[in-house]
Amino acid sequence: MTADATTRGALDVAFREIVDGDVEEVVALWEACGLTRPWNDPHVDLADARRTPTSTVLVGLSGARVVSSVVAGYDGHRGWLYYVAVAPAQQATGVGRATVEAAEAWLRAAGARKVQLMVRATNAQVVGFYERLGYADQETVVLGKRFDGSR
Repeated sequence: MTADATTRGALDVAFREIVDGDVEEVVALWEACGLTRPWNDPHVDLADARRTPTSTVLVGLSGARVVSSVVAGYDGHRGWLYYVAVAPAQQATGVGRATVEAAEAWLRAAGARKVQLMVRATNAQVVGFYERLGYADQETVVLGKRFDGSR
């Protein structure tokens, strides 16, 4: 998704891929939404997503302000969404739905036939949001291993 896409609703939002000038605003958004963790440097996560040809970081803009973001990645089998964030003042306005739909469109264009995301167990209230968008529990257990020995 390289061209701008705009959604109309309670708030007009235009979507595009992140540019250098957006980075600090996106990190601040992630922090305001409680998405960052001490063991994951959000600047590194952004840089990694931006340099990988099968992923992108999309930002939703209201005027010149970043009001939402999402990292979308395609692993050749399925698409994944990460760091879906909407500015607290714009939550429950349709911006979250539009942000997910923009990422889904990018993933479809990349060739993904399926999209998945993970929700932290401590963030159970957001599960209803995703269920309303058609997401369902895939009845899988996600296991992980860090190569740097941290959490």
